Order: sequence, then structure tokens, then C-alpha cells
Amino acid sequence: IIELISSVYTEYGEKMCLEKSDKDLLDIANYYFNKGGMFWVLADANTIFGTHAAHLSYGDPCVCTFRRLYLDASLRGTDWGRQLMQVTIDWARNQPDFRRIEFWSDTRFERAHHFFAKFGFERTSDIRTVTDGYEPYQEYFFRLEI
Repeated sequence: IIELISSVYTEYGEKMCLEKSDKDLLDIANYYFNKGGMFWVLADANTIFGTHAAHLSYGDPCVCTFRRLYLDASLRGTDWGRQLMQVTIDWARNQPDFRRIEFWSDTRFERAHHFFAKFGFERTSDIRTVTDGYEPYQEYFFRLEI
């Protein structure tokens, strides 16, 4: 999982920060499963090709937060990304309390932002600067009423 996500970061000149922004990847069970969330992995016997995760929002029990949607470059533009997103949306819709999905996405992930729009996610005017990595970066806020 770390290798896949790190390879995507490298495409954007970034690197993993397991001490801060990426520390959830060191304890997926505690960060996701033990807090009412899920973590999906697209893999064959030897290679992880994609990930996606969801967990309860820390501020609102009616909100599901999406994280960690990453796909190996060889599978982008195929149906695999759509399937990862759809299974996560379906999971959120099947939870009894969720009414909205929210997440932040790096402003540089333009292709992903077009992908999110195909599922009905709205990009708001909110932009935040994040400083928990090796270098500061900015993110857009997305949401979908479910």
C-alpha cells in the first residue's frame, strides 16, 4: 500500500511522510476498521494496484470521509478506478447514519477532480493549505449528498 501511494506521490514530486500525514498507513486496522470505516485494496497475488478508504467524520456522525483513492498509472482510465469509487460510495450509502460524503484532494490531482465530478461530487470554493507533509500543499474540498 505504501509503495503504491508513494509511487503516485513521486509523480507529483512529493514523498511519503509516515510521521505525520501518512501515519494512518502504518496502522490501517486501528485508523479505519476500528473506527467504523473500511479500506479497500485492488490487488492480485503479487501487486497492489489500487486503494480507497472511508471513515466516520470526526465532527459529524452523518458524514463519511473518503481518503486514499490511489490507482497505479497502468490502470488509470480503465474501469478499475470507477469500481473502487463505486464500491466505496455504495458502502457509505448502506451505512444507516451517513447523509453526506466529504473529502479533501490535492489541487494538483486535476484528472482525479474530473473523475470525482462524474460521480456527482461537488467541489466547493474551500481551499486549505496543509503543512503535515514534507512540503506544504493545497487541497480542494469535495462533497456529495447521499
